[in-house]
Amino acid sequence: MLGIVITGHGKFASGLLQAVEQIIGKQVQCMAVDFSEGMTTEELHQMLEAASKDCDLGEGLVFLTDLLGGSPFRQAAQLTLTHPQWQVITGTNMQLAVEMMLDRDDINAVQFLDIALECGHRGLTSLWHEQQKQPPQPPLDIDGI
Repeated sequence: MLGIVITGHGKFASGLLQAVEQIIGKQVQCMAVDFSEGMTTEELHQMLEAASKDCDLGEGLVFLTDLLGGSPFRQAAQLTLTHPQWQVITGTNMQLAVEMMLDRDDINAVQFLDIALECGHRGLTSLWHEQQKQPPQPPLDIDGI
């Protein structure tokens, strides 16, 4: 099973993990690392490295980050430079996190990336767009059958 480390600014990571576990239950090989106000990037790097070692039991790891180019993304990316079986996803949303927690058993980190991006895109929509997908309803025949 792939390990997962969720990271982001403020309480993004711990909040997302808590929400995921509320929906699908406790997750193994998964940790949240928050980048709290006042924390240095070196402290974040050390916490991500420790969490990664705890979560990767030899099958690879994926970092789920909040913001492209942000400190959590950059620190996770640095760690992947020396661990080719580790990958980074950014722009993580709830749809992606829930679906991928359920699908991480029999795939590698690269396969995870492609599937996760599809999940994330599917979760980014609007009510109007979803309503447009509904097939038009035929008019009711008020005269009977």
